[in-house]
Amino acid sequence: MNMQGSSTPAASETLIADFRATRVQFTSWGVRRALSDDQKTQAADAFGADAGFLSAGKKIIDTKHKAYSDVTKIKSRMARDWHELTLPYPEPGLRLIRESDVLLFAERMEAGRASLLAAVDTLQSAYLELKVKAQIKLGTLYNSSDYPATVVGLFDAAWEFPNVTPPDYLRVLNPALYEQERQRIVARFDEAVTLAEQAFVGEFEQLVSHLAERLTGTTDKGELKTFKDSTITNLSDFFGKFSHLSIKSNDQLESLVAQAQSLVNGVSPASIRPDGGSVTVAQEALRNHIAQNVGQIAEQLQGMMINRPRRRVVRPNSEAA
Repeated sequence: MNMQGSSTPAASETLIADFRATRVQFTSWGVRRALSDDQKTQAADAFGADAGFLSAGKKIIDTKHKAYSDVTKIKSRMARDWHELTLPYPEPGLRLIRESDVLLFAERMEAGRASLLAAVDTLQSAYLELKVKAQIKLGTLYNSSDYPATVVGLFDAAWEFPNVTPPDYLRVLNPALYEQERQRIVARFDEAVTLAEQAFVGEFEQLVSHLAERLTGTTDKGELKTFKDSTITNLSDFFGKFSHLSIKSNDQLESLVAQAQSLVNGVSPASIRPDGGSVTVAQEALRNHIAQNVGQIAEQLQGMMINRPRRRVVRPNSEAA
């Protein structure tokens, strides 16, 4: 379908041709309840407050219990998988996924849902225990009507691929309305291009700024800051995601990603991590070289961000590098 008219036609056309919309929705059992008027009055009296100005609630089960936290972790992992495979779209609840990733995405969601339902079964096994503990901890705030007979069926996940382009039959039935919808969709995809760029810029800037700070920063005791493997591996993961999802809409961003990738290519965390709190001469030279360059990249990225607060990037001076 031809959507010409975009201010960034190549990028927008790529989104329209190669991506489709997707939505993921979760069903959950709410475990927080507002206090009744009588309970708020009692709470207000304890503090000498006016109940009309008091907002209070209660947590009806222990959400830190492993059976419950396992359920929430699976939901979070499914949501994270969805975001990792998709680009933002200006309509709430929708994201854009490559057509080539749809089967992989569906497989991951199916596997995640199976794990979720299994975790809910485990939660059901612990449900009586959770209610007994809640009754003890809540005291007079305990209300048996807050608790359903079972939690099975209260948690679930669903996904779909809604159509966001005007249907072709509208072109024949009502050309004027079709053109109106076409222009609206063009504007949406133009905005999606900007959203994708800003999402990449923001994530990339955080990663390279963190790398520069870990290489140059010191603790209150003057010791080098801890350098974790994730400082490098998270950046490598970003390169892979960017390579796969980039729609080539911003040459400057493409160039900065390529520069950063060349800087850390072949660099292992162990090669720049202090050994026993100190670094060798070779390590220091490598650390300074990387920090100097990623610091410059971070500053350029900050200039590309829209309405984002600037952060100070610490870099060694050029002589040290």
